[in-house]
Formats: sequence, C-alpha cells, structure tokens
Amino acid sequence: MLELEDIKVSYGHIEAIKGVSLTVEEGEVVTILGANGAGKTTLMRTISGLLKPTAGALRYDGKDITQTRADSIVELGIAQSPEGRRVFGTLTVEENLMLGAYTRPKAEALETRKQVYELFPRLLERRQQLSGTLSGGEQQMLAIGRALMAKPRLLLLDEPSLGLAPIVFKNIFKALEDIRQTGVTILVVEQNARQALKLADRGYVLEVGKIVHSDTAKALMASSEVQEAYLGKG
Repeated sequence: MLELEDIKVSYGHIEAIKGVSLTVEEGEVVTILGANGAGKTTLMRTISGLLKPTAGALRYDGKDITQTRADSIVELGIAQSPEGRRVFGTLTVEENLMLGAYTRPKAEALETRKQVYELFPRLLERRQQLSGTLSGGEQQMLAIGRALMAKPRLLLLDEPSLGLAPIVFKNIFKALEDIRQTGVTILVVEQNARQALKLADRGYVLEVGKIVHSDTAKALMASSEVQEAYLGKG
C-alpha cells in the first residue's frame, strides 16, 4: 500500500532523514521505533505531505505521491493523528470531528461520526464541550477520531500514548486494535515500544534519520539489541 524509497528530508542544511526505505502492506500494523530526535515525526509529516523530501520517492497504491499536496493525500485515503494531539481548543468536540471530514459528503460524515462515537463513547458524552477543556486522554481520542472522520485506508499515528495515564493508555490501545479489526491499515510511531510491538505485525527502528533494524514485531521483541535500547525490563 505504502512504499518509501530512499527518502531524504532536510531542514535547511541539516539532513533529518537520510535515505529511509520502508513498506506498509494493506491490512498491516507497522510501527516505527526510535529515540527522541531520531526523525520519526519528520518521517510521518513527510508521508502526510506536510514536508517534502529532498530526494527519494513515496508511492501509495503504486502511485507516486512524492510532491502531492497534503489535502490531496487525505483525499487519497491517508490521514494522520499528529504528535501532541493538536485539537482546536476553541471548537467543540463535534466541530473538531466534522473538520476531519471536510473532504467527504455530509451524509457519509455523519455516519462515520456515529462510528467514532461508538469507538470512543466518552467523546459522545463530551460532544458539545470545548476541546481545550478535555483531559489529555480525551483529546487523544478526539485526535484519532478526527483522523478517522476522513475515512482513511491508511491511518498515521504519531505518539498516541504520549503523556497518558496507564488506564487511559490501555483504552487507547484497545481502540487501536478495534480500528485494526475494521480493516484500516496503521502506521504508528510510539514511545512505548513494548506496547507498539504487541500491536504491530512488523517494525522498523530509526536512529539519527536511518533505518537500523527491520523485522517482524516478534523478532524485534526478541532482539537483545532492541530490548536493551528500547524495551527495558519486564
């Protein structure tokens, strides 16, 4: 479904992504692991069209989208829930969700909103509440729900559990498993490497803008090098 071929991305004279190649097959959950500053968010923003690579190619369903605009990428079926949630705090939960469906007919958007409320019942309870007054966990649910409103075939998730309490963290990952069961393909960047690998089929390890490991999630979980660097004890 998604193919990155030797992608390079720079901020001025600083090369943040140094020739990354990876693939995501339809129906998979793929995770990207790496320390802070490894380039994970830069890579996600490049896939969603917010940044343009200086070299290499991105293909989606075999079509070159390297220079495609971000709004057109959403229309193709790729939507992102960004790091830090980025909800519109002065708008209600419902208004935030409907903004996520700006590319879709209203009748379809209303049906998808119903599905989002079923996935995240707390959002239904808070639907008329200003998003800036929500808890961190509720804002994360809203950010994921807003991305789902675009009805993506490929969902990009950037640090979905960042800063969340353990019980909320578990609820978010349960929701991601439910999303997976609907057939949505997921590419996820996640600080909790152990949880990400439990959810994923495959994973890539990014270090200083380069892929240094790639394997099945099970093999990465068993790797002594990955354990020492990212999994810790337990």
